[in-house]
Formats: sequence, C-alpha cells, structure tokens
Amino acid sequence: MACFKINCKDPGTKLEHYWEKCVGSCRAYTALRADYREQLIKAHRELGFQYVRFHGLLNDDMSVCLPETKFMQPTGKLIYNFFNIDSIFDFLLSIGMKPFLELGFMPSAIASGDKTCFHYKGNITPPKNDEQWEELISRLASHLVERYGIDEVSTWFFEVWNEPNLPYFWSGTQEEYFELYRHTAVTLKKVDDRLKVGGPATSINAWIPDFLDFCQKNSVPVDFVSTHHYPSDDPLWRDPSMTMEEFFHKSETLKYKRGCLREMTERAKAQAGDLPLYYTEWNTSATCGDQLHDEPYAAAMIAKTLSDNDGLVSGYSYWTFTDIFEEAGQMPGMFYGGFGLQNVYGIEKPGYRAFELFHGLGDRRLPVVREGGEETFVEMIASATQHGIRLIAFNHNVFGEPIHRENGKIVLENAGGVKRVTGYRIDENHANPKKKWTELGRPGYPGKEAMREIRSASRLAGEKCSYVQKDDTVEISFALPEYGVLAIDIDF
Repeated sequence: MACFKINCKDPGTKLEHYWEKCVGSCRAYTALRADYREQLIKAHRELGFQYVRFHGLLNDDMSVCLPETKFMQPTGKLIYNFFNIDSIFDFLLSIGMKPFLELGFMPSAIASGDKTCFHYKGNITPPKNDEQWEELISRLASHLVERYGIDEVSTWFFEVWNEPNLPYFWSGTQEEYFELYRHTAVTLKKVDDRLKVGGPATSINAWIPDFLDFCQKNSVPVDFVSTHHYPSDDPLWRDPSMTMEEFFHKSETLKYKRGCLREMTERAKAQAGDLPLYYTEWNTSATCGDQLHDEPYAAAMIAKTLSDNDGLVSGYSYWTFTDIFEEAGQMPGMFYGGFGLQNVYGIEKPGYRAFELFHGLGDRRLPVVREGGEETFVEMIASATQHGIRLIAFNHNVFGEPIHRENGKIVLENAGGVKRVTGYRIDENHANPKKKWTELGRPGYPGKEAMREIRSASRLAGEKCSYVQKDDTVEISFALPEYGVLAIDIDF
C-alpha cells in the first residue's frame, strides 16, 4: 500500500500552471472553421489555455503571399493578403486567447522548390532568396503591430519554422535553417525590438546548443528557446549515434523509460540557460492513430508528466486540443487515435479530463511525502485551493510494462476541521467515452441518442469519499486501477 503524508500548514512552493500557457492545433486554416472555434472556446474556458499554436500560417491556402496575375498571366510581382490571419487572430483575442505564431511553411510564390509535407501540402523548402522572405516577414509583423498595437503583439511569440531537424519538415540544412532564423529575427526586431522571437522549434530536443552558439557568435537576437518531444523519442535522444533511418525502422520495437520526458526537459533546460524554455509540442505518443490517445492511459501519463515538469519550463504545449486535424486528411471515426483532447464532435477524452483536474489545482504546491519501501507506480501532486486542498493521484507505467491496481492511504496532518471530501475519477469505468462508444458497436456516425450516451460517459462525476478524522489528522483510503487518475478535494 502506498502511503502519502501532507502537512496542510506547510507554506509549499509556487505552482505555475505552465501547461496552460499554450496548446497546439492542426494547420491555421482549420481555425477558420466554426466547429474548431467552438471546441477552442470550450478548451480555453474549461482548461485555461492561453495561447494556441498551429502549423501552416503562411501556407498557400491562407493566401498570405501569392503571385500577381493579370489576364491569367503572371506579372512577376507578389500580392500580400492578411485577411485570413486577421480573422483567426481577431477570434483568438475575442475569446481571451493569443497566437503563438509558428512562421511556416513557405509560400510557393517565394519557395526555392516544390517539396511539401502533409495532406495539405505545406512547402518545406527554403526561400528563393532572403530578400523575399524578409519582405514577407516585415509586412506581416508591421501589419500585426498596426492592427493590434505593439503593447498587444509584444506579448505574442514568433517561432521560426517547425522541426527543421527532420527532412520531412525542412529540405534545407541546419546551416540554412540558422540563416532563415537570422533573417527572420533581425527583420522582426527592425519592425519593433519588443517582438519576441525564438527557435529552433526542433523535434527530439535537438540543436539547442548549436542554435544558441550560432546566435551568440553572430549577434542574432533570441528571446526564448523552443523544442518538442514525445516519449517515443527516448531511444534516439539517449543514443545520438542512432540515425533517424534506424530509429524509424526500429520504432515499433523500441521502448522508452517511465519519466523520460522529465529527463529530456532537465537537459533542455540546462542547455537553454537563462532563456525561457517552451515545449511547443508534446503528447503521450508521437503517432496519430495511436489508440492510447483516446484511453485512460493518456490521462495517467498526462498527470505524471505535468507533475514531473513543474519548475522546468515556461510553457508546455500539448499537441493538440482537437481531432479536427488534417495532416493525413481528416480521419474517419469518433475515436481513431487522434492527437486531440477532444474528438471531432467535441467529446472530451480522458486526457481532456486530466487537464480539467489539473486546471483545478491552486497556485501553491504542497510537499507530498511517500512512506513505505515497496515498489509503487502511484504518485501524487497536491496544492492549496480556495476552499482547502486538491490532491491528484495517478497510477502510471509505460504501456506494456507491469502495472496493477493499487490501494493507498493519504494522511493529512494539521488538517483542522474537514467539511467534505469529494473524489473525481478517470479510469476504465469513469470519464471514458470510448468504452461507451465500443459498447454501442463503434458507430461511425452516431445518431442523437448514441451521441448523448457517449457524451454523458465522458463527464467527471463527483463522489463522496469516506475519511477518518482524529484531532488534526485526517486519513483517506483510496484504490486506483491501472492507469487510473483520482482527484480528491478536501474542503475545510
């Protein structure tokens, strides 16, 4: 049995809700959709997300930079159009959110080649020449400052490209990316020095020392460091001699360690030095179509990761808030293993509910002392709240490794008088809409009644928890199934 002790009078330490700073989504064009907007409004309201990041802000489908034609013939000039960007940013500001601008992909009108990625064909090549790229960035930044004001735009983030260390996303070399970054950063600072720019926006925590060394040696401005990671990156991250080809060839058999995301974050934090560190992508798996994204396993791993990385990052952007997602085209099915916290219909997955429970934590983290020498996969985070204390316990191990149902006990010292104790569960039988969908025969396009049942199965339901109080000590016993998450609110 895992036993946890908490001193309710301990002053604790500041708990930043760093996981709420930003959330990811598919390409910018999807942000013009009504259902996308409805889901983002809900995620902002219920989970507290402040910024949103998406690929493809400069894609051809956004009509940002196009070749001018007259009488169906090209004139050799370029047209700049920020209407769609304005529509998205106006919407974000109207709901109390802000953009985390990923500058990419390359408009084909100024691209050096025709290599693309994804179903929506984002161009991944460097610009034909630096002057055309600088002109685009200058016009965009100047327009944003003029429309929204520097006081507002200076609170945004300009991130250069997406995962340039992967040939899938960048056809150029590392040196060419560094030059793209230099031209972008210098151009932004010419518009206004208060604009925040950063990178290298790499996967697998890569290039950070090289990137910062380049910036330092060439006097290139950098205001923050950004990178990405997923637990499946662990083998490649630990073995720099492994090539990407070997990694992808062996990816289905390679294992990752429990808690590996914290280890990656600690190293990246050390490499970033005094600069703020933003993870602008992470998830429980790097594979769209991984069914674990839809299941309680994701909630337990989210809880483990958010607890682990406290104090290490300035922002930690989950990829993504919705399954409205078109990298391979919009996949069919209610629960197809998409990255999103919500499915295409806006039904909240177990991972969504984990973020909801963490949103309810306060801003002061209380120390949790675990007693007992036996091995356990149950851990706990605790914080002071307006009415008392919220505890979140989670039972997590890497999928496929041993894990079992565990019993536990919480001992609250200096607790005073307890008014009520309420629990909220995420597990196989709680806040698990995929299970209800499966019981209904996995309908591809559920009707109204089936949708009502599936949505109802997603909800968090409070339950009274029994406790024993003796003087100023309160004891609460609990049980957690495999990959279970349990939040307990103690009201004083």
